[in-house]
Amino acid sequence: MEIAYWILGGLLALFYLYSGGIKMFQSQDRLRPMMAWVDQIPMPLVRAIGTLEVLGAIGLILPPLTGVATALALAAAIGLVLVQIGGIVTHVSRGETKVIGLNIALLIAAAVTAWLATTWL
Repeated sequence: MEIAYWILGGLLALFYLYSGGIKMFQSQDRLRPMMAWVDQIPMPLVRAIGTLEVLGAIGLILPPLTGVATALALAAAIGLVLVQIGGIVTHVSRGETKVIGLNIALLIAAAVTAWLATTWL
């Protein structure tokens, strides 16, 4: 189970480091072609979502790697599940039901990672 965690958790961490990083540092104009929803969400909230994604990515990797506070890996995975639920709600409220496939895949991957993170509890 640990190998599966490291593969899935590592892939999620890479995705969220990139996704969160661009939300934290790119301008609204640079984000708009990739994420049309940034026009409806205040930029401080977009930055907060990006920060949560980066912290979630760090939480997936650092605690199990160091063996310190390993329960944070489970908390990080659950937090990323909640981020994706919020993403799905946002897309559905905008009528963008055709674009939630990635959100659903990330939600499932984060949920499986949460289950795998119980290895360290």
